[in-house]
Parts: sequence; structure tokens; C-alpha cells
Amino acid sequence: MKYSEAKQGRTFVIRLEDGDIIHEKLEEFARVHSINAAAVIAVGGVDEGSKLVVGPEQGRSKPITPMEHILRDVREIAGVGTIFPDKDHNPVLHMHIACGREESTVTGCVRRGVKVWHLLELILFELVDSSASRMFDEQIGFELLEP
Repeated sequence: MKYSEAKQGRTFVIRLEDGDIIHEKLEEFARVHSINAAAVIAVGGVDEGSKLVVGPEQGRSKPITPMEHILRDVREIAGVGTIFPDKDHNPVLHMHIACGREESTVTGCVRRGVKVWHLLELILFELVDSSASRMFDEQIGFELLEP
């Protein structure tokens, strides 16, 4: 286990609009408001054509090859995520959402491009005095949180 400590800063109530791409809008928001690190919760709807990362092709292969799932219909979602800076100090969102419609649910990461359907409500909890960042790991093939 690796860890570091942070304190809670500002809290933002955010509404994304129809057609917004979740990770693009939240990373832009973080840059504009000088947010270095944050925790995020989300509830709302996402549109058909949204792309989710839904797991690795093979569980223990290195580097990891992500699988992509494209939503064929509108879905209700609940999601949680974090924002931490990459090596160039850019905010990077890592958010997983569960997308449901009737009795069917798919869960995945939003980093490939998830589009808002009408609206998405978010609460962003800023973390201050955090030294954590995302660093690229060549063996695994993606950025890992380094507390």
C-alpha cells in the first residue's frame, strides 16, 4: 500500500450539458479553477455512441490492452472518480461509471469519450496539500496514481 495525506478544499456543484464529453469538460474545469487534485461523484444520463473502457483483454498481460464498449442506447449513470496531475501538471480524470437501462448494466472508465445525455450532475471535492500525481508505468502501459 502507498498513501499520502491531503485536506479538503473547495466543493463545486457542476452540471454538464447535452453533448458534453465528461473527461474533457472536467479536466478543463480543473485547469480553469486551478484544481490540482479532486474526488468526483456523478449522476445523470449518457448518450448512445459513448465509449467506455471495460477491462483488459487479458487479465495479467503486460502491457495491458484495454477493451472498448460503445453504448448502443441512452443510459442512466452513477459514477465516481479522481483528478490528479500527470507528469506535465495537467489534471487527468480517472472516473468509472455504471450505465444502466432496464435490466442491463455496463460499467467502465470514461477516458475514451462519454457524452452527456441532457445533463449530468457532479459534485467535485477539491483536495489540497496533495503530493499525489499520475506517472506512466511502461510495464503496465498506463498512468498510475503515485500517492
